[in-house]
Amino acid sequence: MSELTFEQMLEESFKTIHAGEVVEGTVIDVKPEEIILNIGYKSDGILTRNEYTNEPNVDLTTIAKPGDTMEVKVLKVNDGEGQVLLTYKRLAADRGNKRIEEAFNNREVLTAKVAQVLDGGLSVVVEEVRIFIPASLVSDVYEKDLSKYAGQDIQFVISEYNPKRRRYIGDRKQLILAEKAELQKKLFESIHEGDTVEGVVKNVTDFGAFIDLGGADGLLHISEMSWGRVENPKKVFKVGEKLKVLIKEISGSKIALSLKFEDANPWKDAAQKYAVGNVVTGKVARMTDFGAFVELEPGVDALLHVSQISKEHIEKPADVLKINDEVTAKVVDFNEEDRKISLSVKAMLAPEPKAEAEDADVVSVDIDAVIASEQE
Repeated sequence: MSELTFEQMLEESFKTIHAGEVVEGTVIDVKPEEIILNIGYKSDGILTRNEYTNEPNVDLTTIAKPGDTMEVKVLKVNDGEGQVLLTYKRLAADRGNKRIEEAFNNREVLTAKVAQVLDGGLSVVVEEVRIFIPASLVSDVYEKDLSKYAGQDIQFVISEYNPKRRRYIGDRKQLILAEKAELQKKLFESIHEGDTVEGVVKNVTDFGAFIDLGGADGLLHISEMSWGRVENPKKVFKVGEKLKVLIKEISGSKIALSLKFEDANPWKDAAQKYAVGNVVTGKVARMTDFGAFVELEPGVDALLHVSQISKEHIEKPADVLKINDEVTAKVVDFNEEDRKISLSVKAMLAPEPKAEAEDADVVSVDIDAVIASEQE
């Protein structure tokens, strides 16, 4: 039996490798664009930047150094120049596929950084596996511009796993909905009608403002924004503003809010301030053909009937008054239950005979009737 030559013995000392095999290598040298590894084969292995990661322009000298060990996959045993081509990203992708499959089966919540913002959604990478999150599954509300998510860490679940078509779909929307449902449940368990809570103005409309209470939105209707009048909510409230609000009513999932706190109710001591015979001053807030409404203070209006504006005959209040005019008059009727006050300037001009006073009483009754007819 002939003895083996040195070259033959050296050849047999190296292991045999095959394409697709996973091997461990030791880093011999690192350049920005490639890593050279000793994989125990007769030729060294070459790991290029393109086969290390899908990320562009990565400097491999920041990734590895001589002496490090790495697991890699054999791409080609001979690249035509006697070198072994290696891949790391495909090995990572194989393992990533397994990771994604487990996450899909277990409904696991994954966290990843947004790698790309696309026209139709977001792209994230989990262990070298690209996952697409459609725009419709990014949030529970429509978002036209997704650029704010660029580079952000987001959480999602895998809603579709199809390795044959390399189709991996992520869903962030269902996590948001689940979290909101839990917050809503906790909120409704903790609040009651009459409670004072803090919220944040979420949206302002012509008829009111929606307040985020941390789990559900409540409606602050324009009629509940003040004891006085609010003409335009958008001039009073700003999105993002914090407010302490009163929970007026809870009906199912709807919450009605108010800023009419009882301790600030202008009617609580109105009986003393606006007793019949008191002389008061206010500003004309609005006018009708039958009289002018005078604001005595925010939330307290009084009616100055056209017949009580002057001793002279007046066809309509607008003939002698305009909005914001200051008026001083005497209280001739006070109805606390219906929150109605009647004023008379004429009563200030001279003492009225008894017969005229009785006529004034009749006028007061007529005023209520007129108001009722207006409301109808």
